[in-house]
Amino acid sequence: MSSQHLMANYARLPITISRGEGSWLWDSQGKQYLDALSGIGVCGLGHAHPAVAAAIADQAKTLIHCSNLYGIELQQQLAQRLCQLSGMDKAFFANSGAESIEAAIKLARMYGHQQGIKQPSIIVSDNSFHGRTLATLSATGNRKVQAGFEPLVQGFIRVPFNDVEALRAVAANSPEAVAVLIEPIQGEGGINVPDDDYLSVMREICDEQNWLMILDEVQTGVGRTGQWFAFQHSNVQPDVISLAKGLGNGLPIGSCLARGKAAEVLQAGSHGSTFGGNPLVCRAALTVLDTIEQEQLLARSSSVGEWIRSTLREKLNDSPVIVSIRGKGLMIGIELNQDCSELLTQALDNGLLISVQAGRVIRLLPPLTISDAEAQQIVDRLLALINDFAAHQAA
Repeated sequence: MSSQHLMANYARLPITISRGEGSWLWDSQGKQYLDALSGIGVCGLGHAHPAVAAAIADQAKTLIHCSNLYGIELQQQLAQRLCQLSGMDKAFFANSGAESIEAAIKLARMYGHQQGIKQPSIIVSDNSFHGRTLATLSATGNRKVQAGFEPLVQGFIRVPFNDVEALRAVAANSPEAVAVLIEPIQGEGGINVPDDDYLSVMREICDEQNWLMILDEVQTGVGRTGQWFAFQHSNVQPDVISLAKGLGNGLPIGSCLARGKAAEVLQAGSHGSTFGGNPLVCRAALTVLDTIEQEQLLARSSSVGEWIRSTLREKLNDSPVIVSIRGKGLMIGIELNQDCSELLTQALDNGLLISVQAGRVIRLLPPLTISDAEAQQIVDRLLALINDFAAHQAA
């Protein structure tokens, strides 16, 4: 099948995926791949999980779509469940991570106007990634994503990631600031993990300044880091959280959660989504949450992720090309001292799916359901790739 009728906005690798099961994918030629990306953090339960597949099939026979002009019982159930797990008060449902961030941006702007600020601004960080809509790419700290789409949306103040003094400087000099929007761990930026007290100090500053603390948990949420949400590794409670990726295990769903004063900002007519929170995706998301609890996958994510990182550190301790190995749970980054983009296709040839971020960081996002044997295979295949890469660089 030719791709000539598809727009060329993806640099696609030379395979076509035809089916998946658990941690594995097969291409149209029958070759098998170990998916160490789980669809870029989406399929946390692996591919074609039987419980999710059964829930989707059953719901498809009952009700797929219902307008948000009416009550949707499954949406109400999912909102309650997410709020219970996160400590938030209310939820809005969208169809993607970008849309859930877009909702948070609109919420913050309306909050600012309610405070009497005519041109409210949101503090964002360098090397961040928040999406590809005009507002979310404007918030993103990556010039490559923004290039060609000017004029960008105004109203963002950029600071270095993991720098609380920069936040204090904004507090002293930018009265138009109304919120901080950050990723608890930067994903696309290279699995950048901040200091342990970064979020707690940010919470203190937000409280002092009456700012909203908004966390982009699109990639870090739903068990990826070993907790339901990455902020739960710290003793903080954000005002707004945006979710997507792992929530639907492949179905498009996003959510913007809010608490306290932030939960009352959006009222009837201020925001909406035709497909957001439809019965089909909500049924799938509820099944995902049930399965994570039933199979104790938070603990699994934490322990297997720590094993992968510690094993790679031990085996690559003397490697001349390794800068650091970092992450939380099954969100793992391996930084090399030079561009290693070529490893993407080399891994593909060896039946392993990975990504390379920021040119030199290998990103791993395996399914939370990954077995010990599959984790061992990821490590073994990576070690072979990295050691071969190092040998060629030394030659």
